[in-house]
Amino acid sequence: MPDDKQSPLSALDAKRLFADWKRAPAIVIAVSGGPDSVALMWLMARWRRTLAHGPHLVAVTVDHGLRKQAAREAREVKHLAQMLELPHRTMRWTGVKPRTGLPAAARAERYRLLAKVARSVGATHIFTAHTRDDQAETLLMRLLRGSGIAGLSAMARESERDGVLLARPLLDIPKSRLTATLKRAGIDFVDDPTNRDTSFMRPRLRTLLPALATEGGDARALARLAARLARANAAVEVLADGAERFLALNNYALAAPNAREFDAAAFAAIPEEIRLRLLMRAINAVAHEGPAELGKVEALLAQVDGLLAKRRGKQVGNAAQVGFKRTLAGAMVSIARGRIRIEGAPPRRQRR
Repeated sequence: MPDDKQSPLSALDAKRLFADWKRAPAIVIAVSGGPDSVALMWLMARWRRTLAHGPHLVAVTVDHGLRKQAAREAREVKHLAQMLELPHRTMRWTGVKPRTGLPAAARAERYRLLAKVARSVGATHIFTAHTRDDQAETLLMRLLRGSGIAGLSAMARESERDGVLLARPLLDIPKSRLTATLKRAGIDFVDDPTNRDTSFMRPRLRTLLPALATEGGDARALARLAARLARANAAVEVLADGAERFLALNNYALAAPNAREFDAAAFAAIPEEIRLRLLMRAINAVAHEGPAELGKVEALLAQVDGLLAKRRGKQVGNAAQVGFKRTLAGAMVSIARGRIRIEGAPPRRQRR
C-alpha cells in the first residue's frame, strides 16, 4: 500500500485493510463523527458491498453527554449511516461524571457501551479508527508516564476487551489519508474542539509532533518504534511463559483457587524483567483491587530481591524467620520456608 500521506484510500486499499475480518459474523464500528471514524465507516460500507457473504456491520456512536453538540453530531452520523445502508445506534453515558480523570473514565465507558452493543448483535469485533498519528501520540504519552516495554508497545492491531475483540485496522494509516478520502468522496465530518483542548495531555503532545518531526521523530518513526517494542515485548512474554514452566518443574504450585506459590531459590535465578512479569501475573491473578501498577510491583520486587539476597549463600528457606509480608492491589505477598506465596489479601477495614 503506498504511503503518500495525501492520497485517498482506494477500494483495493480497503480490501487489504479489512481482509482479516471478512469472515467475522458481525462487526461494530465505533463512529464519533470525526474524520477518522467517518472514513472508517465509509470504507467499510463500500468494502462490505464487494463481498457475497461478509460480516453484518453496525455503526455505533457514544454520546458522553459532555458537549451540547454531541447529540446533533450523533444524529448526523446516523443520517450518514442510513445513506450507506448501515444500521446505527446511539449509546449515551448517563450518570455523574468524575471531576478528575475524565478522559480515562469516558474512554472506559465508551468501550463498555460498545461492547454492550456488540454482544447484543452477535458481533465478535469492535472496530475503532485509531491511526498512525494516534499510535505516535500514545507512545509519547506512555513514555512520559514511565511505562515499561509492554506499555511502550502502544496499541495492538487486535486485543481483547470486555469479552469482545477490539480491532484497529487503520493503525498504519496516517490521518491525512483519511481526510483526503473523505474530501474526494464529498463527505463532511465533525471537528471536535476537545481534540485541541490543551488542558488534556494528548492535545498538548499533538502540538509537539511537528517539532519532533523536524528531528526525524515523525508519526511514522514513532509508530515504527512502537511496533519494534511490541515485537520485543512478545519475545519477553514467551520467555516469561517458559519461566513459569521452569518454576513448575521446581514445585511451582497453584496453592489454592486464590493463591499462587513458587520456590524462592528458583525464582531468584530468573532474570529481573521475567521475575517482574511473573510477580505481576501472580498478583493480578488473585488481586481484588484492580490491576497492580508497574512502579509498585517494581518496588515490591526490589524488597523481595533484597530479602533473598540477604539469604544468598545460606539456605533460602531461612527466610521464613524474617516474616516478610506485603500487600498490593488486594493481593498479599509473603515469604516463608523457602516459598513465595501470593494470595488474596483480606478486605481493608473501612474507617469509621
